[in-house]
Amino acid sequence: MTGIIHAIHISKTGTSRHLKPDEYNFRPKKNGFVWLHFDRNNLDTETFIHDDQETDIAASRTLLADDSRPRTILDNENILLNLRGVNLSEGSKPEDMVGIRFYVQSDRILSIEKRPLKATSHMAKYILSLKSSMTPGGFIAAYSQAILEHMGPIVTDLNEEVDALEENIDEVHAAQSRAVLADLRRQAILLRRYIAPQRDALNSLSQQNLNYITADDRLRIRDSADQTTRITEELEAIRERCAIVKDQLTDMRAEEMNRNMMILSVVAAIFLPLGLISGMFGINVGGMPWTESIHGFWIVTASVIVIAIVQLIVFKILKWI
Repeated sequence: MTGIIHAIHISKTGTSRHLKPDEYNFRPKKNGFVWLHFDRNNLDTETFIHDDQETDIAASRTLLADDSRPRTILDNENILLNLRGVNLSEGSKPEDMVGIRFYVQSDRILSIEKRPLKATSHMAKYILSLKSSMTPGGFIAAYSQAILEHMGPIVTDLNEEVDALEENIDEVHAAQSRAVLADLRRQAILLRRYIAPQRDALNSLSQQNLNYITADDRLRIRDSADQTTRITEELEAIRERCAIVKDQLTDMRAEEMNRNMMILSVVAAIFLPLGLISGMFGINVGGMPWTESIHGFWIVTASVIVIAIVQLIVFKILKWI
């Protein structure tokens, strides 16, 4: 079957081995459990899930769903679990989160992903190098930790970008900064959209009283839920900080426009009476003074300059300039 990406048997002694193709239906009974990880894009995956006698219709629909939010569903003694991880594939955006679905049984775990998650390959290497025993609950706890390990640096990078904008807000170009802020806020919103319900899913999982989830497993799952809560709070803080920085940039832009408008108003106030004077002397009607005087032009020019100087002095006293 080409739809299976990982097929590993984890024994009670802690040793792990890859299963051969003819062992994909192997059930270890009381000797640990089997992990079968499928590629959702492969048609053989759908065939296997539908033909599997121990996967009911509701579980099959959940496993093969195109998209679903993180959640935990108890199905008799089995658990349906949907989680999300950041997309770290080359050329992809981290906020375009990748979903993975688990069907957890006492001796088998089925998982399906449509796009590759780095946490999956990390988990495969981890259990193959494991020297101690692991339960299905411990597997889920370790996988949720792997998701968080890849998610943490993304949130840290977002925080650092907002820090840089806050520290250099007086030096940055407002238009470019607003575009960066909008992108950062969008990333935080999209990440929080799936991480917040993932916290609830892990909390719900930690409360399940099943024989293949030990007390230590519950503690580790609860710790993952707490870390997810912290990341959710950080994303909320990033969104609020982006809004504050945007308000600061808006205020700076408003102040700059006000200064420019003040300058234009002062210039207009200075030239308004000067324009009136020059307009009156240019109407060419009888009775205009100094029309016959050779010093007429210079008298008018001197009057205009004196009036302009007086206006500047008055504006300076009023602190308009």
